[in-house]
Amino acid sequence: MKKIFVTRLIPDRGLALLKKQGYEVVVNPEDRVLRREELIMFLEGKNYDAVLCLLTDKIDKDIFAAAGSQVKIFANYAVGFDNIDLAAARERNVLITNTPDVLNETVAEHTFALMLAIAHRIAEADQFMRDGKYKGWGPMLLLGADVSHSTLGIVGLGRIGALVAKHAVKGFDMRVLYYDVKRNEDFEKEFNAEFRPNLDDLLHEADFVSIHVPLLPSTKHLMNADTLAKMKKTAYLINTSRGPVIDEHALEQALEKGIIGGAAIDVFENEPLMDLGFKNLDKIIVTPHIASATEETRQKMGEVAARNIIAALEGQTPPNLVVMK
Repeated sequence: MKKIFVTRLIPDRGLALLKKQGYEVVVNPEDRVLRREELIMFLEGKNYDAVLCLLTDKIDKDIFAAAGSQVKIFANYAVGFDNIDLAAARERNVLITNTPDVLNETVAEHTFALMLAIAHRIAEADQFMRDGKYKGWGPMLLLGADVSHSTLGIVGLGRIGALVAKHAVKGFDMRVLYYDVKRNEDFEKEFNAEFRPNLDDLLHEADFVSIHVPLLPSTKHLMNADTLAKMKKTAYLINTSRGPVIDEHALEQALEKGIIGGAAIDVFENEPLMDLGFKNLDKIIVTPHIASATEETRQKMGEVAARNIIAALEGQTPPNLVVMK
């Protein structure tokens, strides 16, 4: 019987698929991220055939070594895979897969929820009411900004960025600019979008800047003191991609000094920690990495990860390969 180790409990449909296949499924009994030494302990000498891991698991050469030569695949329960040492995976001939596409719409929705919430000061208003400060309607109370008919700058025109642009144009009549490593003229025609080959140009023009790039050496701290200073003073920064894309200290300073209007972020540079200064700033909304957190989406992610494992263990090519043998 083939054995699968799951590094943390996930919704049941993916696990049920693996069990239906006749596999033995062992799940980390604690609903938390395993420390490095714990993960090694769980893997060493257990002869697993596959590991279903999460973005919060740092998978490097030592983890591969602990898993042993019998493990054919590490199936990442995430779209991103910057938590995995891909070079080490190739050296050990371990397949790496991810779970793309199934969470695109959910993350795009969350992105727009953050955009609307920061522009209309929803979190501030909620706290204002809870604190008993509301004494009656006033023309100057908690003034925010319009989203409709404003300019949205998309940084990274992948599937999620394109869906955010669709919501912006179809739902809010926004003007869309985008910056990417390559131009997409079909997208431009469909949404009357404008390509900006230079990030600075997009930052100068946009009322909202939404980040949708993968974490690469070239995108780490893409938004830093210099790039933040190029944004409008009234502009808002939204990030649902990867935390290290933003220099959090620089963002804190930009918010404190009024260099930008506000920010709303779902991911953090040193998760689960965030810049402590954010706690005392009204100009930022923070959510705990939940952009894909709907019941249906998280179930689908588990199903995709399970199907990747089943394909690998049955001698087929997994549908979502990141690294192949």
